[in-house]
Amino acid sequence: MDKNKAKKEIEKLRKDINYHNHKYYVENSPIISDFEFDKLLSRLEELEKIFPDLITSDSPTQRVGGEPLEGFTTVEHKVAMLSLDNTYNYNELRDFDKRIKKTVENIEYVVEPKIDGVGVALLYENSIFIRGTTRGDGVRGDDISSNLKTIHSIPLRLMGNKLNNVEVRGEVYMSLKGFKKLNNEQKKKGNPIFANPRNATAGSIRQLDPRIVESRPLDIFIYFLSYSDKEFSTHFEAIKLLKDAGFRVNPLIEKVNDIEGVIEYCKKLEKRRETLDYEIDGAVIKVNSYAQQKKLGETSKNPRWAISYKFAAKQSTTKLNDIVVQVGRTGTLTPVAILEPVEVGGVTVSRATLHNFDEVKRKDILIGDFVLIERSGDVIPQVVKSISEKRTGEEKKKNIPKKCPICKTDVIREKGEVAVRCPNKLCPARLKWRIRYYASRDAMDIDHLGESTIDKLLDLGLIDNIADLYFLKKDDVLKLEGFKEKSAQNLLDSIEKSKRQDLSRLIYGLGIRHVGKYAAQLIASKYNSIDELSKANEEELREIDGLGEKSAEAIATFFATEENISLIERLKDIGVKTKEAKKDGLPLQGKKFLFTGGLSSLSRPEASDIIKQKGGIVASSISKDIDYVILGDKPGSKYDKAKKMNLKIIDEYEFKNLIS
Repeated sequence: MDKNKAKKEIEKLRKDINYHNHKYYVENSPIISDFEFDKLLSRLEELEKIFPDLITSDSPTQRVGGEPLEGFTTVEHKVAMLSLDNTYNYNELRDFDKRIKKTVENIEYVVEPKIDGVGVALLYENSIFIRGTTRGDGVRGDDISSNLKTIHSIPLRLMGNKLNNVEVRGEVYMSLKGFKKLNNEQKKKGNPIFANPRNATAGSIRQLDPRIVESRPLDIFIYFLSYSDKEFSTHFEAIKLLKDAGFRVNPLIEKVNDIEGVIEYCKKLEKRRETLDYEIDGAVIKVNSYAQQKKLGETSKNPRWAISYKFAAKQSTTKLNDIVVQVGRTGTLTPVAILEPVEVGGVTVSRATLHNFDEVKRKDILIGDFVLIERSGDVIPQVVKSISEKRTGEEKKKNIPKKCPICKTDVIREKGEVAVRCPNKLCPARLKWRIRYYASRDAMDIDHLGESTIDKLLDLGLIDNIADLYFLKKDDVLKLEGFKEKSAQNLLDSIEKSKRQDLSRLIYGLGIRHVGKYAAQLIASKYNSIDELSKANEEELREIDGLGEKSAEAIATFFATEENISLIERLKDIGVKTKEAKKDGLPLQGKKFLFTGGLSSLSRPEASDIIKQKGGIVASSISKDIDYVILGDKPGSKYDKAKKMNLKIIDEYEFKNLIS
């Protein structure tokens, strides 16, 4: 092949690949399939193999490669990486504003999420990525260029011509979903797990083998133009230019007019904190004008024109006073930590989950230990680890109970299972959880029937099983503390309404082991009634595509139990819908759907119910047999996986056309 022709083709391939990389990793809106992208990359690799002298450092083929490094070299930053002063309340932010106003007036601020990751500096010359370094001591950092090249959202060549010779600052981080997946992989390999996403990021970015770094789910947000050979008037203008040049910039960066606007936006960010797929531990506030920044100057450690506002900590240390055991719906015994009350993420925590007894042993947790507690969103707080350095020798081990703490029945632990269970189906603790599960939103959706109400109904002897709910009278409910005429009627109306729920919700609500929402839909798509299902044998159930062996065995066992058959008969007599019309001919018969992101015109439960009414199935996790991925606002990682698996992706408009 002629070298000049090859050179032109290589240049075009690199331009196209960089463009599609940006669409995929930065804009999250690819316009070609993974297969088409791989063809472009393969062609480039083929040409570079024929003409190795045409390989350049910014080629997309040079992101990962070479042997592991022996160590990192230390290099000097173009501009010193200063740290920020911290504030912890809004009055301190107002004090910061007062100090600023002693020097400059008419101030605009820019507020940014403070990503809990690892700070880096990226250097570009003539638009080409030259070097990437850690913060180090602020003046010098370690050259980790090979590792940073593995992060696909870092451009190797800048787009456009507005930025050429620049140094930019960014925060490398790991998404919460990526972190969870990494720790699961670590567990499977028998390796230690990471305490939090920041530790995982820091441990990954300093690996000496770039191939290991490439396997880790790292990403980056660029937040600052620290040096440029061109002049700009404001930080917010620079942020827009960084985005235009191909950098991934956080969409939550906001410009505000005054310090009260700063405070209001900090409040909004703190509320949004739990909805994000990455950790933020505060907000960074910067004076927008570069002229004002220059006039304000800096100390030897901190810029006077910027400050950090720290959110309430999501991790705290406290003493574990005791470990108690809860009995769940299927009889599983779960250890729960009783803690010295401590504030975590703005909430006082006195209990935290320990998951199971294997986890207690693996984390080496003893009664009396000081422990690290973590809380994320509405998730139950968990014990991350014990702090063994603080032990006095008086700490005690919590042994696995031999008997159920509620009904005193001997517990069992089946071979190959982590769970320790109470086998007594009449155990009061199991009954409470079965009723709660039956009433849950994804099952029979009985409003106003929370845990405390169930406890009161059981304590007064008003119910002994699920079916008893349908025999409650208003006078019964009015006996419960906190209920009056209207609230009592609301509960009874919700119980009556639950009789009309679809078959998959009933199957799920029965609380059969190993049968979740997805499995319940698979079963309901195969059988038209509970009676049909109850007659199915284990072998027949195993033939349902997508239903596991454990689920099939559990269903057969459930319907072989006289107590459960008696319950089903009572529900039928009461008028609970236990069968549906023949599903043959329904427009979405057997089609599997997966949601990612929020819908604007329908709630997720409403959309799911429509799909099920038309014979479709709603999945909770991605797999190759999904027929449609419904793309909503702010989709998660399922969207990326769907693209890689070449699944059919439709937007909300296309979905509404499909179901109309």
